[in-house]
Amino acid sequence: MSYFYNFLQTANSFLWNGPLLLFLLFTHLYFTGRTGFVQKKLPTALRLSVSPQTDAGTPKKSNGLGAFASLATTLAATLGTGNIIGLSTAVAFGGPGAVFWCWITGLLGMATSYAECFLSLKFRETRSDGTFRGGPMYVIQNQLRRPKTARFYAYLLLASAFCVGCSTQSRAVTETLHTLFDLPEFPVGVCLALVITVVLLGGITGIGTVCSLLVPVMGGFFLLSCIVLLFLLRNHLADALALILTSAFSFSSVTGGILGSSFLLAARQGIARGLFTNEAGLGSAPVAAANSSGDAKEQAMVLMSATFWDTVVMCGITGLVIVCACLAVPGLFEGYSPGDYTLAAFTLLPFAGDKLLGIAIVLFAVATLLGWCFFGEKAVEFLFDAEHITYYRFLYCLMVFFGSQMTMNLVWELSDFFNGLMFVTNVICLFLLRKKIERP
Repeated sequence: MSYFYNFLQTANSFLWNGPLLLFLLFTHLYFTGRTGFVQKKLPTALRLSVSPQTDAGTPKKSNGLGAFASLATTLAATLGTGNIIGLSTAVAFGGPGAVFWCWITGLLGMATSYAECFLSLKFRETRSDGTFRGGPMYVIQNQLRRPKTARFYAYLLLASAFCVGCSTQSRAVTETLHTLFDLPEFPVGVCLALVITVVLLGGITGIGTVCSLLVPVMGGFFLLSCIVLLFLLRNHLADALALILTSAFSFSSVTGGILGSSFLLAARQGIARGLFTNEAGLGSAPVAAANSSGDAKEQAMVLMSATFWDTVVMCGITGLVIVCACLAVPGLFEGYSPGDYTLAAFTLLPFAGDKLLGIAIVLFAVATLLGWCFFGEKAVEFLFDAEHITYYRFLYCLMVFFGSQMTMNLVWELSDFFNGLMFVTNVICLFLLRKKIERP
């Protein structure tokens, strides 16, 4: 296992300390221009996502996911522990400047998200029963005529479902409950796997229903708690913003501890965690997009807003809370692991904030586990057939348990590795199909 871990560290060190960072930023900038700065359509996207009309203007009867259900499923796979624990580790290892680069990744990544979702919607397949199937693997196979590349991407998506979407969340649950309530990790992992098994028995409808309920409630609770924290720490808000901006472009560490960082560390951690949280360019959001009904341009804009909510809003406010808390109470994070800095900041709330955040992390993780299970199912359907989905779900639930027993370091190394491979494969195909992308 040590050789495997060392291999992951070496590969990630090469990818994320230069080539992949530049490629990711270039991709987001390119598609921002290619789509005519689609970010300016954000108000329209937000209106469509909550429109009383199902599926962004199409008839109410549909066999696909609705506009809000598609958005909720996408947010379920991206919103949660990546924002809370991922941002915490980003600031711990990259300093305050990581918050800025994470925010930039989300702002620019909206264009890439629109481009990949549009292609999956435009070139999705319709089954005889009126349901849809699609995603990057179908686009690669049918538009680029490269079936081997399509299968390679599908295998990456399947591996990511087990590693990125599954292990990170289950490990976050066991670590959080152990830290806050001293609960043993083994039975927590077993219980979590059983809960996921029960929910998955409801299939895609069950997944969409649970995600539609969990995401708005827990997202609203987390945002409200962060706003209360920022109000309590308002005297440090200006200093925190200044520190985030200056640290983002500092080429040498001028202070120590959490407040010390350099440009490269900040960019590496901020961009990597930004990609993990919003998944813009990975191709996961297009899988949910292809299974929704509606106009391709409108639905792509709706799915694009997931990147805004996930990274621009949630990651931005989480980073501010962490930096403000550090300035307000020096030494607050002593004794906490890098993934628990947000928990430490929430101890400053006057109403057992760390305990409530722990519960929120668990519910966020459940939603993310369900969202990524859905993505993995679509990979299995493409690679094999629908009959194998039952076996996949069984293996997925087993991985929920095994992932809960892994070390957090191994979990993040696996996530960065598969995120990088998925991003490169998907984005190269996006560039090859760039002329088929229509502006909204």
